[in-house]
Amino acid sequence: MVRSAMLVVAATAVLLAGCDDSSPAAPSGSSVTVSALLSPANEVPPVTNTESVARGAAQVTFLINRDSAGAITGATATMYFQLTNLPSGTVIRGAHIHSAPAGVNGPIVVDTGIAPANPVTLAADRQEFRFTGVSVSAATMAAILANPSAFYFNVHTNTNPGGVARGQLSVVG
Repeated sequence: MVRSAMLVVAATAVLLAGCDDSSPAAPSGSSVTVSALLSPANEVPPVTNTESVARGAAQVTFLINRDSAGAITGATATMYFQLTNLPSGTVIRGAHIHSAPAGVNGPIVVDTGIAPANPVTLAADRQEFRFTGVSVSAATMAAILANPSAFYFNVHTNTNPGGVARGQLSVVG
């Protein structure tokens, strides 16, 4: 258990590198990075079955596009997350950002593309994932910049289709 916690802390430290400017007036092409520590206890309701020992971390870097007046016109995301303590063979059926504060479930607003129709099966009890070029709408990007903690990243498995590990977003830097 201590080793798993140390792995999550170490992975998070690596994930938390680098952030440009998250201000609404930042120029086009600026970036902002958010992160979240993923835990089954943060799910609604909390996970209490055999997957309750899962842990992870997520980092999302948004490359923000703006018009000449500085208004956000959209963004592209690079989404990275890692999971540990899930058995080899666990089927991941979703990983994305939802809009909702802690303790509340909300709709998906930014998706990695992992879905029940194209799941990923874990090859080991610790695995990393990276998705690049993920489109983010202007409205969603503006809302995340305005209040990142009103959004969460979570991962879904076949055993826990509502979510196995979740964490609220916070700006890095």
